[in-house]
Amino acid sequence: MSSSHGEGSSASFKIDTTKPHPARMYDYFLGGKDNYEVDQEAAEKFIKAAPEVRLAVRANRSFMHRAVRHVVAEGGIRQILDIGTGLPTEPNVHQIARAIAPETRVAYVDNDPIVSTHSMALIGDDDTDTSVALADLRDPRAILDHPDVRKLIDFDQPVALLLVAIMHFITEAEDPDALLATYRDALPTGSYLVLSHATGDLHEDGRKDAAAVYKSATASMNPRPRARVLDFFGDFTLIEPGLALVPDWRPDEPAQPDTPPIGIYGAVARKNG
Repeated sequence: MSSSHGEGSSASFKIDTTKPHPARMYDYFLGGKDNYEVDQEAAEKFIKAAPEVRLAVRANRSFMHRAVRHVVAEGGIRQILDIGTGLPTEPNVHQIARAIAPETRVAYVDNDPIVSTHSMALIGDDDTDTSVALADLRDPRAILDHPDVRKLIDFDQPVALLLVAIMHFITEAEDPDALLATYRDALPTGSYLVLSHATGDLHEDGRKDAAAVYKSATASMNPRPRARVLDFFGDFTLIEPGLALVPDWRPDEPAQPDTPPIGIYGAVARKNG
């Protein structure tokens, strides 16, 4: 997410090619082509400071796949709100969900116009169960009341809210607790929160040099310790195995012994009545 605030006007969401953007850097880490030279240069600096980053973003994406499969197959969720969706990378959330339940509705939200343009092109006009909204995580009401969200998401029925690798772009000054409380309060009983977040816990240097690369980007990187990430789930009930490093959250296969530590926590939590 970038630092612009969603007012709903196109002027708020200009494409800035003078600064690296987290979504485009993430795309570069994943081997995508939807990025600019400024993103590539910043991403290469990040790789020097945190050589495991390519493995980390893949592990994070795999966590999201497993989490989506869980909330749809086990949790019975049929509507998903994905905030900070990033550039499309197959398979996407709607594809994963619909492989299990074809009627699942998905609303994507991002504040980078490039993301929304690419996403809309991928989805096509004939898919009436997927929408893309241009809005900012920092403006919860703009997202929760957005017509492209409301036309698909019924907040009287359980929703899965995805905040995958996005909250670490929110500073403490921007009050992440209040933001998350607003989103959690909007979700009815039976809803799920899927969240992953970067941490410096696993590395002696706290990956400070890597995080510093984002100082020149449209959003800063703010890794947090495990206990702080846990705060973001509020009174939601974490499902097993709780807040874990993303490769350890219900892995499909055992970890390779020589895999470097991946500094991203992830969890899925349910809102109980």
